Parts: sequence; C-alpha cells; structure tokens
Amino acid sequence: MKLIITRHGETEENKSEILQGHLPGKLTKLGIEQAKKLALRLKDEDIEVIYSSDLARAADTTKEISRYHKGVPIHYVKELREKDLGNFTGKKWSDVNSFDDLINNDDGSNGVETRKKFELRVRNLFDSVFKKYPKSTVLFVAHEGTNKVLMRSIIKESNLPNRKLEVQHNTAVNIFEINEDKNHKIHVINCKKHLD
Repeated sequence: MKLIITRHGETEENKSEILQGHLPGKLTKLGIEQAKKLALRLKDEDIEVIYSSDLARAADTTKEISRYHKGVPIHYVKELREKDLGNFTGKKWSDVNSFDDLINNDDGSNGVETRKKFELRVRNLFDSVFKKYPKSTVLFVAHEGTNKVLMRSIIKESNLPNRKLEVQHNTAVNIFEINEDKNHKIHVINCKKHLD
C-alpha cells in the first residue's frame, strides 16, 4: 500500500494558539490557500480511497483535495480525530502548565484521552485499511498528533532508524510504502514544498 498522510490547513485556532482537540476548527484564509496548494500537489497521485478525520478542519481540507479526485470514495471517520484534550479543549496553550504532560497523559484525568487509547484507535484504523487496500494508494487527512502516532508506529514496526518527528506543518505531505512483511519504506516526510 502506498500511504499518503497529510495534515489539515491552518486554522483560526492554530493562529490563536488554542488547543483544539475535538473542536471542529475553522480554516483561515491562509489555511484554505494551503489546502488548495496541497490539492494541486496531490492531483496526479492515483489515490483510490481517502480517509479523513470528520472534524471540519480536516474535512474542509479533504474537500479541496477531492476536487481533483472525482468519484474517489471518502470516509470521514472519528478514528482519525486529534487526541481528545478533555477539559483543556479550547484553552490557550499558555494556560497549560506542561503541554508534554497533556499530550503524554496516561491517567485519563481531566477527561483527556490516554495516550494508549489514542494510539490504539489510530492503529486499529490503519490495520483495517491495510487489510482492505493492501495494493492501493490511500490518503489519510488528519491532525498533527494523529499523524505522528501513525508514523511513529510505522517507523517502529519496520525497524527504520528511529527519527525524531518534528512538528507536522499544516498540509505537510508524508508518503510511505507499507508492505505485508513490515519492511516499510519512507518516501517523503513532512514535505511542504508545495507551499513555497
């Protein structure tokens, strides 16, 4: 399977440094422009199926991409949502004592989704999609945290060199070749040349 993973365009909440979690998110003017440039970047890819987070910021990015992929099935799924940030949703980053603690939360306090639960829902979706489309080109449109969970899992599983995954830029493109023998390959990671 050729797996293309991308992040939604910039949102008003990104600009205002608001923790979005499961908030829908509204694309900024720049975010819409980023989504259009991403769509052009991906227009010649032979995408056979699209899975998108059902949150508006990802769904609106997906709609731009789908303009060049008429008839390609799109599945808007909760499994690709960002981590649920519970009581911290909608707060400013500056209101959180330690963003790392929030992201790596393992006790489920304050309604925050545990890391284990988050990773499991993302991984379960990936596994089911691979079973359905082992020879296809599949696009995932999601969020920074979601994408990093998925990419870390792929890198670890395939014994690729452990690499620190930097911030996933809005509409960054990541491309992996996923193989049944788990000998996966990275073709592109965190590429944003379409925005230049």
